[in-house]
Amino acid sequence: MPVRLYAGAVMTQRRISLIAAVGIGVGSMLGAGVFSDMWVPILAVGQWHYLAAIVVAGAVAFANALSTAQLAARYPVAGGAYAYGRAELGALSGHIAGAAFVLGKTVSVAVGATVLGAYVLPGHASMVATAAVILAWALNARGITRTAAGATAIAVIVLAALAALVVAAFATEKSATDAVASFVLADPIPAAGGPPFLVAVAAAFFAFAGYARIATLGEEVRDPARAIPRAMVAALSIVIVVYLAVALALARVTPRIAVEGDTVMVPDGFADAPLEYLADAAGLPVWIVTVAATLSVGGAMLAVMAGTGRTAMAMAREGDLPRALAHQGTSGAPWKAEGLIALAAIALVWTEGASLVLVSAASVLTYYAVANLAAIVQRRAGRTASLRIPVAVSAAGLAASAVLAIVAVQGASAAWWPTVVLLAVVIGWPVTAAAVRRRR
Repeated sequence: MPVRLYAGAVMTQRRISLIAAVGIGVGSMLGAGVFSDMWVPILAVGQWHYLAAIVVAGAVAFANALSTAQLAARYPVAGGAYAYGRAELGALSGHIAGAAFVLGKTVSVAVGATVLGAYVLPGHASMVATAAVILAWALNARGITRTAAGATAIAVIVLAALAALVVAAFATEKSATDAVASFVLADPIPAAGGPPFLVAVAAAFFAFAGYARIATLGEEVRDPARAIPRAMVAALSIVIVVYLAVALALARVTPRIAVEGDTVMVPDGFADAPLEYLADAAGLPVWIVTVAATLSVGGAMLAVMAGTGRTAMAMAREGDLPRALAHQGTSGAPWKAEGLIALAAIALVWTEGASLVLVSAASVLTYYAVANLAAIVQRRAGRTASLRIPVAVSAAGLAASAVLAIVAVQGASAAWWPTVVLLAVVIGWPVTAAAVRRRR
């Protein structure tokens, strides 16, 4: 095991309570996902099936989070499964996890920025998204990021807005039947490939992506062996209930999303800003959703860019990325790595013809497949610290992540480039780097 990877790690004071850990988890998950176009493939699978898809996605997220928490308790360092994979499985596995994470979260930044643009200034989403990415990078470079207290405060505001939306949707006399008469299904989008239900699960998984934040609190939370699993159960339960309620509210006021051949027909404006569509249909002021989306997505972009930058920094230190990207500014932020991520996200903002939600999901699910495998190897070798997860849980997370990653790749490939980029970055780059090292 490459002990040098963890040399110099400093134990931090355990200040975070169970309630605070739950708040951080909920705040981290309520990001761009709930406001994004993930609702299109979810609602397209039909009545009740979309509810099952959300529950299954939450269960996969829970298994992945527990495996990550077990690893984080033993290796409290930057890099996440990149570091865990290197320690438990070897350099190649770690490189695959790191490449998948950096790609997936870079795409997540682009998704968040695009969602922000669609809610703040419809018709000019790409321009607003570009400005949002630049602003997020500038703030992170100065060390201004979302704190635990800030994440919890944003979560409370967003939960209140979502609760108001759900109540208004069920209080209104309008229904999906009425909407059929007043809306034209005028936004055709490419139909996702792969089994529709599994595509819906993969899309829903995107909305749970922030759950891993709890897993990294092993050095800060009180009694981590008990508090971390409990915080995960509580946070995921809260978020699953919220997503189920929003799904039911959307289904109540939205015409049945129709799949016709290779296209999905959705109500005009639904794909760009589903929750603004919901607010308008339920008779709630749209600005409430716009404010909630701005806070939620803006905070998530800061957190995601910071986490991705630190993984890229860890990879640069190991030589898997140019070492210049390991440079930290006076604030301690890896501003060069985050700058490269910002440039890539801006390029993605202007692309068309692919579901960025599914591209991100495919990459992140690959990352968690490596994490689950590392957790299995760690547990069997007896190298766990304060938290021990049953091998069966990690094995279930591994199998589910692998299957859903493949499905998400199929679903995202209405255009050819997502599959090529995923394979080239997540598999081709690490394998090529490993071959080069062997020849030296």
